[in-house]
Amino acid sequence: MPDSPLQHWFALRVRSRHEKIVFAQLVAKQHEAFLPSYNARHKWVDRWKTVSLPLFPGYVFCRFDAALRSSVLTTSGVIDVVRNGSQPAAVDSSEIEAIRLAVNSPLFTEPYAGLVKGQGIVVTGGPLAGLTGHLVEIRKNLRLVLSVELLNRSVLVEIDRDWVAPRAPVRRIDYQPDSKRQDIRIA
Repeated sequence: MPDSPLQHWFALRVRSRHEKIVFAQLVAKQHEAFLPSYNARHKWVDRWKTVSLPLFPGYVFCRFDAALRSSVLTTSGVIDVVRNGSQPAAVDSSEIEAIRLAVNSPLFTEPYAGLVKGQGIVVTGGPLAGLTGHLVEIRKNLRLVLSVELLNRSVLVEIDRDWVAPRAPVRRIDYQPDSKRQDIRIA
């Protein structure tokens, strides 16, 4: 497709483990597509193997005119365009170029869960696996300080970053049987 000023980069949500298939189909349809990947070593029962995995699992980037997105959305494996409200959310070209530069460089790249101070986390590995808490501080590239609330007290523990994952937000449902209207409020 010829470049036009109306074409922007968009992130496409795709079916699980269909990133490479969707990428190939978009290229076959002559769309400019981008699937950043990284190499990882995986152990099978009998051997180690280096495999290429998507840097953003579940997403493929594609450049197209948002008004003419039907060709992209009818691609097998595409769920939808990432949106901001009801409108497709364009990804800045400089961000795509920065990712492309990093992926094409000889430097090591891998997915990284964006953890921020104050975020709820769950410990997924190590001796504290299963505990939940809040991220208090990030120290040295590979270490975190975690506050685990135990008996209404906080304990600071320094653990490996690999042992921590973001915790899904907890949704609380308030039910008020005393009121005449019986609505359920989600806080």
